[in-house]
Amino acid sequence: MENRVARVTEIIGASPKSFEDAINDAFKRATKTLRGITGMRIIGQRVAVKGNKITEYRVRMEIIFLVES
Repeated sequence: MENRVARVTEIIGASPKSFEDAINDAFKRATKTLRGITGMRIIGQRVAVKGNKITEYRVRMEIIFLVES
């Protein structure tokens, strides 16, 4: 087994529907530009509020991917 090197990139996903949608949308978008994704870590969750209503769900996350040789 050879040594592996990974990199971590932080992104923020947002959705008007739910935290789950924000995570899934951010992951889908990340797969368009990052190869070798091996995991994700949710760092935090927030909501945007306007007029006493939740208008957006936001998720701050780390994307872990392998560095190509």
